Amino acid sequence: MTESTESFESHLSRIHLALEEDRRDEVAEVLDDLEPAEVALLLESLPLGERIKLWEQVPAEDDGEVLLHVHDEVRSTLLKDMDPDEIVAATSSLDTADLAELFEDLPKQVAEDMLRSMDELQRARLQETLSFEEDSAGRIMRTDTIAVRADVSLETVQRFLRWKESVPDNTDALMVVDRTGQFMGVLPLARLVAHDQESGVSELMDADVDIIQVDMKSRDVATLFQTHDLASAPVVDNDGMLLGRIVIDDIVDVIREDSEQALMNMAGLDEEEDLFAPVLPSAKRRAVWLGINLLTAFLAAWVIGQFEDALEKVVALAVLMPIVASMGGIAGSQTLTLAIRGLALGQISKTNSNWLLRKEVGIALLNGVVWALVVAVLAVLWFGNITIGAIIAAALVINMLAAGVCGIVIPLVLKRMNIDPALSGSVVLTTVTDVVGFMSFLGLATIFML
Repeated sequence: MTESTESFESHLSRIHLALEEDRRDEVAEVLDDLEPAEVALLLESLPLGERIKLWEQVPAEDDGEVLLHVHDEVRSTLLKDMDPDEIVAATSSLDTADLAELFEDLPKQVAEDMLRSMDELQRARLQETLSFEEDSAGRIMRTDTIAVRADVSLETVQRFLRWKESVPDNTDALMVVDRTGQFMGVLPLARLVAHDQESGVSELMDADVDIIQVDMKSRDVATLFQTHDLASAPVVDNDGMLLGRIVIDDIVDVIREDSEQALMNMAGLDEEEDLFAPVLPSAKRRAVWLGINLLTAFLAAWVIGQFEDALEKVVALAVLMPIVASMGGIAGSQTLTLAIRGLALGQISKTNSNWLLRKEVGIALLNGVVWALVVAVLAVLWFGNITIGAIIAAALVINMLAAGVCGIVIPLVLKRMNIDPALSGSVVLTTVTDVVGFMSFLGLATIFML
């Protein structure tokens, strides 16, 4: 267990006891030592009653940042506990990208009040950000970029910065544009202070930098940052006009959200689900995928029912039958997980999918033969019947081959249909391996043993 985990658990325990015993001074003391993201995690880790009590004690100046870090469902419960003036005040200090993330969750009247409280420039920036697709670079970019012209000297730039008195957080370079706002390059801050002040910006700027198109998917932006080891990057429109910048802090949030989404979707859950939500709404959400799973289970049961005579006459078939489905399911899940990860990282495309399919077929065939021999020997020793051993061996090879193929094909097909493979891939794969496993094992048994 890491030190940070121990620290969080300690804070959570103290907060729980302090809220239970109504020791407001101790709650305030704990909150005073925490960053907004840590407060958000505490709020997500408490049942609804305690969550509201803690939220009431969060300092007003931290409200906006805390709302930004909690999941959507938790955010909704907190917003219900605030009046419109409080919400407007809490969000007034947020930058445009963060404000856009919260804006669509706000009650209509509060959103209108917020727009009225903004100056014309702020309102225009927010409306422009909201015009971009939700999972695009335009939604996560920051508009607090400092841009300088290429035809000025370093001395002019420094005077400009002194006039501004500060630079935005995570600024490692200034953006360089021409007179029309067209992006030209970046001027690292290190060069600004290390070179002769009479030097021109155009002499020292980097023109060969990674540029992000405003409509690029946020997941692709994260991949670009990872592969090119970027700390920040400019965002431009289709005409090359500078719109803003994206920094590594924004990408960390994207990666975290994608990881949570993949993990929750594998279980058929929403990544924003509140762990401490009331029983009824939580049960309703989970019931959907339980129902889908029940339908697929009935399909597998129907297949088994078609071989009722074989099962009645050869009891060993009923004993060994789950092995075939289980081995296929595990083999398929391994391939499916790797394929989903490859799709998420952009590693799988039309150019290499056929090669990957052939590779997985080879792996499935090799593992299928090896484990089929092991299971066949055990089945013969158990039931003293060589025919049963041969049948289960053949069925295992067939099912593991089907699992290997489907582990690649299913996520590719779902992706082409614009369905998240992480959400529904495992359900489809389990159905296929169960049906193919039962059909091959019981079908071969019917042919050769009855």
